Amino acid sequence: MNTPSNNFLKNYSSLILLLVGIVVGSILGLVFGKQVEVIKPLGDIFLNMLFTAVVPLIFFAIASAIANIEKSEKIGRLLITMVLVFLSTMLVSALVMVAAIYLFPVHQNVQHLNVPIEAIENETIGSQITKLVTVSEFFELLSRKNMLAFILFSFLMGIASLRAEKSGEAFRQFLNSGNEVMKQLFEMIMIFAPVGLGAYFAYQVGVLGPELFGIYAKSVGLCYGTSFFYLIVFFTLYAFLAGGIPAIKTYWKNNIVPLVTALSTCSGVASIPANLEAAEQMNIPPYVRNVVIPLGSSLHKEGSVFFSITKIAVLFTMFGRDFMDINTILIAIGIAIIASIAEGGIPSGGYIGEVLVISIYGLPMEALPVAMIISTLLDPIITLLNVTGDTASAMLITRFSEGKKWMYSKTY
Repeated sequence: MNTPSNNFLKNYSSLILLLVGIVVGSILGLVFGKQVEVIKPLGDIFLNMLFTAVVPLIFFAIASAIANIEKSEKIGRLLITMVLVFLSTMLVSALVMVAAIYLFPVHQNVQHLNVPIEAIENETIGSQITKLVTVSEFFELLSRKNMLAFILFSFLMGIASLRAEKSGEAFRQFLNSGNEVMKQLFEMIMIFAPVGLGAYFAYQVGVLGPELFGIYAKSVGLCYGTSFFYLIVFFTLYAFLAGGIPAIKTYWKNNIVPLVTALSTCSGVASIPANLEAAEQMNIPPYVRNVVIPLGSSLHKEGSVFFSITKIAVLFTMFGRDFMDINTILIAIGIAIIASIAEGGIPSGGYIGEVLVISIYGLPMEALPVAMIISTLLDPIITLLNVTGDTASAMLITRFSEGKKWMYSKTY
C-alpha cells in the first residue's frame, strides 16, 4: 500500500540524501576549516566522473535531438527563437546589475591580493573566437575545455544525419540508443552524489568560507543580493510569461535539484544532466530541452553577466574611473554579454572573459588577480543563475515554439 509518506520518500529520497550530504559537508567545513582538504579527493573523483561522462552525453543528447526532427525548418525557428531569448534575458540581467550598482555604489578601497596566475598569451579577439568555436584536431573536441566547439560539432552531426535521410537511419538509431545509455550511466554516477558533493561542499566552506567576509565583502554582497532578487523575481516572471501560474509552480517544483547541483559543483557542465531531467519534468519537449539546455550551458549565462558587470565596476573603482558614465555602461553591457559567452561552463573557467575585459579597457594586468578573487567568491551564485536561467529560458522558447497552451499538451 502506497501511503503519502512512502510516496514522499520515493519521490524525494535522492534529494534528501543529497541535502544531507551537503549539510554534513558544510558542518565539517565550518568545524575543521582547511583540514577538510583531506576529503576533497572524494569530491574530485565524483566531479571527474561527471566531467568524463558529460562529453558523450552532450553529443548524443544534441545529435539525437536534431536527427529526430522531421522538418529541418523547425530547427531554424528553434535557433532563431533561442538566440533572441538568450540575448534578451542576458541584456535584462545586465541592466538589473547596473541598476543595483547605481543604487548601491561600490565605493570601497580594493587592495591587491597575491594570487598566483598562469601565463596567458596575448591574442587578438579574432583568434580567441576561433579557438572558442573550433579546434585543430578531432581529439581536442573531447576535452571539456573545448565544450562550445564540441557542442557545435554535435549539432552539425545531427544536421548531417538528418540530411542523410534513409541512408542515415542506422546512425540515427545509434544516436538514440547512445542517448539512453548515457542517461543510465549518469543515474549510476549520481548514486555517489551525496558523498561526492558533500566532500566538495566541505572543501568550499572550509577553504573559501572565511574569505567571504574579507575585503571584497561589499561588492560580493551586492552581487549575491541582486542575484537572489533576480532569481526569485525575474525567473518567476519568465515562467509566468511562458505559461502563467501553472508554469511558475512547475518551474520551482522541479528546479530544486539543478539549483542544489549548481551550488555544490559550481559547474554549468556538471549541472546539465540535472537540468535536462528538470526540463523533462517541466514538460518541455525533447527537441527544445536537448538543444537549449546544453547550448545554454555555454552560451546563456545570466550569472556570468552579473559577475562581469560587478567585476568591471570594482576594477573601475580600483583604478579611479567613473563607471556610471553612460558610454561606459553601454560598453560594459556589451562586454559582459560577450565575456559571459566566452567563458567555459566549468569551475573557474572565466579566464578568457576576464582577460577580454582587461584588454578592452586597457587595464594593467595587475587587475587580473582582483578579477580572479571576485570570480572565486562569486562562483556559486554565478553558476546558480547560469543553470537555473536555462530552464526558465527553455520555458519561454517552448512558449514561442509550441504556443501558449504548451503546458497542457501531451507529456513529451
